[in-house]
Amino acid sequence: MPKIPEEIANRLATGELIAAIAQDVVSKEVLMMAWMNSQALETTLKSKRATYWSRSRNSLWIKGETSGHFQEVKRISYDCDGDAILLEVIQTGAACHTGERTCFHSEIVG
Repeated sequence: MPKIPEEIANRLATGELIAAIAQDVVSKEVLMMAWMNSQALETTLKSKRATYWSRSRNSLWIKGETSGHFQEVKRISYDCDGDAILLEVIQTGAACHTGERTCFHSEIVG
């Protein structure tokens, strides 16, 4: 299993949640944003299935566990400040719980 970078591990060790952005590995379309804690990141690294921390349920959730719309993780990187993670995924079905391909389907400025 890959080692979690120190910048990320330090944040997660304090209980901080880290923003996790899912992006289609081929088209580069941004699919969704969710939160990860240390357990979610470790589970994702082991299983290669995107696993997030649900703030509303106060528990882990594997993307697609109930919908069948899984995210197979191909690459994981992190930003220069170590406060966000980018998951490059193969998306099965819709990424958004509304049934849309992406959660970013509502424009503010076009």
